Parts: sequence; C-alpha cells; structure tokens
Amino acid sequence: MWSILKREVKNYMKIPLFWMGIIIIIFMLFQNVKPYLDIHYLAEGETIVNDYPTTVHYGDVYEGYVPTGEAQRRKLWEERIGEILISEFEMDDAGAQAILDEMKTMDIMEACAYLDRYGFCNAYYEYVNTAYLKATPEEINAFIAEKLENRTFSYYFSRKFADFAGLFMGFYATVLLSVLFLQDTRRNTYELLHTKPVSAGEYLLGKVGGGFAACLIVLAVLNLTFYILCLVSAGNSGLEVRLRDFLLATAFYILPNMLMVVSVYSLISLVLKNPLPGVPLLLLYIVYSNMGGRNAEGIYGYYGRPLAIMVRFPGTFFDTAPPPMILLNQSFLIIAAIGIIILSMQIWKRRRTY
Repeated sequence: MWSILKREVKNYMKIPLFWMGIIIIIFMLFQNVKPYLDIHYLAEGETIVNDYPTTVHYGDVYEGYVPTGEAQRRKLWEERIGEILISEFEMDDAGAQAILDEMKTMDIMEACAYLDRYGFCNAYYEYVNTAYLKATPEEINAFIAEKLENRTFSYYFSRKFADFAGLFMGFYATVLLSVLFLQDTRRNTYELLHTKPVSAGEYLLGKVGGGFAACLIVLAVLNLTFYILCLVSAGNSGLEVRLRDFLLATAFYILPNMLMVVSVYSLISLVLKNPLPGVPLLLLYIVYSNMGGRNAEGIYGYYGRPLAIMVRFPGTFFDTAPPPMILLNQSFLIIAAIGIIILSMQIWKRRRTY
C-alpha cells in the first residue's frame, strides 16, 4: 500500500498541472481574502473613505460598516418610510406621522403588512437596506474589540480561508484526481493488475491515499502561505493569529470533502473502467453543494445541503457561522467515503483473476 501511495504522490509532483494549480489557487484565493487582511484598529485620525450610502443591506467592517442595532435600525427604517410616504405617496407631514404612530406597537412584518394597505409594497426591502450602518472610527474599533474579546483574528480569517480554499480545491481536485486511475484503467494495464499478488485493500488504499496525500500537500502549502500573510498583516496590527485556527478549519471543512472526491473517483473508475466520466459528475456534485436555498422563514441564503462537498461562509467577516449541522454532515461524508472505498474494493475483488 505504501509503495503505491508514494508512487502516486511522486507522479503528481512531476505533473506541471500540479504546481500550476497551486499557483492559480494562491492567486485566486488572495484576490478573495485580501480585503480581510486589511482589517485593523483605526488609528487616531484614520478613517475609511467610501461613497457608499449611510445604510446598506450588506457591508463589512473593512468597508466602514457595522451591524445596525435593533432600536437604531427601527428608527432609521421609520425615518425612511416617512420620507417615502411624503415624496412618493404625496402625503403631508401629519398624514405620514399618523401612519408611523400607528405602527409603533407593531413588529416589522406587521408594520409592512399594514403599509401594504396604502400600496407601499416594498417596505420590507427598505428594512433590509438598514442592516448595516456606516460607522465612525470609534464605533468600528469598538465593534472589532467586541468580536475579538473571546476569539482570535485568525479564527474568523481561517473560516473565510476555508470558504474560498474549499471552493477552489473542489474544482482543482476534480481536475487533478481525474488522472489518478487513468493509467490503471487502460485495458492491458487493468487486466495485468488483476493478476498481480496485491490485495484489493492494498491497491485501493494506496491509490486513494496517494490522491488524498496530493491534496494534503496542496492544502499544506495554502495553509502555510496564508498563515504567513495573515501573520504579517494582522499580526503587525496587534491582532492575534494562530496556525492552529487554519489547521482546524482545513480539517473540519475541507479534508472530508477531498476524501469524498477521491473515493467517488475510485468507484467510477472501477465501475466504468474509466475515471474521466467522473469529471462532469463531480462538477454537478459541486454545483449541487454550492447551491443556496430558503430556510423555514423563507429567507434565501446558503444553509448547506446533505452530503455537500462545499462548506461556505457567505456572511461578513465577523459573521462567519457555519451552516446548521455542518459537523454532522462532514462526519457523514467521511462515513460515506469509507463506504464507497469498501464497495470499490469489492468490485476490484470480483474482477480479479488468479
């Protein structure tokens, strides 16, 4: 098994695609996480300059926005509603104020339903657009300090790293691992392998282990590269950065996905005697994994899907909560991958000739 594993790793490291892929992933990953490397406590007199609106539906701290408090958000929304009632619905100040007073005891959804009676159908969207507020330097520093009180900076950054690294690694592994069984499934080689005194377990674990090890090498390079970048950028700003956060995020949110990809290739290669049909199938699997949906309240977003091989963190930097039940899903991925490998072994045994 170990000889097969080592051979596969050496073969991958001889392929130009292996190294080109690492360079491309580093470049694309840097483009996506670069704004987060600029997050820091603002010095006295330092401001974040932008020409964005005062309130927006989505804004991050590096852009100068912080989440709007509930009371303040309601006040800003009512002010906006009052402006629209006067400017677009041609009400006078007294009429608009009477409607606002009537809504004081209502929650947002009730108030939006109440405004529907007047033909104001997009009141909720106005509320959505007050989710984030352009903040002063003092407010930004206070917000960062609050979020870092019990967490390190790298705890949040590593999740954004895992978000984009997992996405790019999914496509990279789909292309790279397509050649894992390519040579072995050629007619003469396939038949010859089945006459060799190598067990199904040794062969499959060696091949799968070799492909998985190649992904591990790539992820090790990515982890080290972005840990150093984060350490230089955030560390110099006085923010705490730990390598452990990167390793844990990679172990939880990326490695099970890579194991699933390589195990699927093993099954497809042995069933069809050709790994290449696995490329479009895995691309469809990635699309399925990366699709959004609606929660119980009907709100659209990314909530994860059963046996998905993508874990996304689409929120703002300090709002990087994983999808619900994600650790359970990752555990199921590992179990499913092991089951697929065992099934592949049985297929290999049945086709063996002595």
